[in-house]
Amino acid sequence: MGSPRHLKGFMGMKRMSTPAYRFPTDKDVTRMPQLASPLLRFNLNEELQRLRVAESWQRGTGRSSKTLVKYPDFHVVLVLMRANTRMNEHHVDGRFSMHVLQGRLRVRLPEDLIEVSGGELIAVDYGINHEVEALEESAFLLTISWPGGTKEERHAWKQSVS
Repeated sequence: MGSPRHLKGFMGMKRMSTPAYRFPTDKDVTRMPQLASPLLRFNLNEELQRLRVAESWQRGTGRSSKTLVKYPDFHVVLVLMRANTRMNEHHVDGRFSMHVLQGRLRVRLPEDLIEVSGGELIAVDYGINHEVEALEESAFLLTISWPGGTKEERHAWKQSVS
């Protein structure tokens, strides 16, 4: 596989390109195989109700989440956040989208600050730092797609470009 390299992306933000994609094998999905079935279907309203009674919702973080889909190269996570809580600055080693189901979020990117409301979706290129703040109780679907390779290969690559 070739070496990854940095490219200029959206609004001049640093983004990364990676070598060709390696299709995951059955061996790649070992933990919780039901999250990687060939067909998955969810009632998001029921899932949100479960999150509201989960122990994690009662903790001080002000958020609760559930991974709905977990393929080696693609995850979908349902996130519920209380008003005035935040996810501190972090990045994802893949492209991601946030589809706000209800509420209103403020997303801080290196060169932009945006508000995203129920019914809206944003997509962000990989490797971009961001922070998420719930301006009111909010629920969103976080979808992450990795550029390929195993988790270990992605982390080794990340270390090589840091």
